[in-house]
Amino acid sequence: MPNLLAAGGAMLWIILFTGAVGIVVFIERFLHCHRAQINSTEFLNGVRTVIKRENVVEALSICDATPGPVARLVKTAILTRDQGRERVREAIEDAGRTEVPRLEEKLDLLATIAQLAPLLGLLGTVIGFIKVFYKLQEHTLNANVGMLSEGVWQAMICAAAGLAVAIPTHAAYNYLVNRVNSIVLDMERAATEIVNIVTESNGAKPA
Repeated sequence: MPNLLAAGGAMLWIILFTGAVGIVVFIERFLHCHRAQINSTEFLNGVRTVIKRENVVEALSICDATPGPVARLVKTAILTRDQGRERVREAIEDAGRTEVPRLEEKLDLLATIAQLAPLLGLLGTVIGFIKVFYKLQEHTLNANVGMLSEGVWQAMICAAAGLAVAIPTHAAYNYLVNRVNSIVLDMERAATEIVNIVTESNGAKPA
């Protein structure tokens, strides 16, 4: 392994660095999504039960104790419940516009790494073959396999490393996008339901 790392040249280390960044970003985003995704149905049922008893303080406490954007949207709706249905909807929409970018944070970096890694690998490959042709030009008929092998090794290692980083990074990006979309869908469902819950508790007709 140390010999392969040495043979890959400086470009290999750049590719490995981008791969390490991708791993760190994926782990951080995975944990963030794991904390953000809750059982919204069970959570809303608990909030509905408390609000029906007109215990707003307990409902807010449940929201504060529950992580994730769904709980924060519900808390926003509860705090604006006395301002009418339209105002509740507007407050939830404003809160949602704040929450979605938090969920999507750093995903563009992961996508960039997935696109950049094979290009870095290709650049390393080209540099490797430049070394090969330079040796050929320098030694002409006296060139042997040993002289050319350094450039060929660099070309192959960099190409393989670029693909090895790009493929799992692309898969990780798609996985996180699906997780984010699932959370956003939960947010939309919860927003519709909490509007009805808080307006019903104030005697308004549900939509």
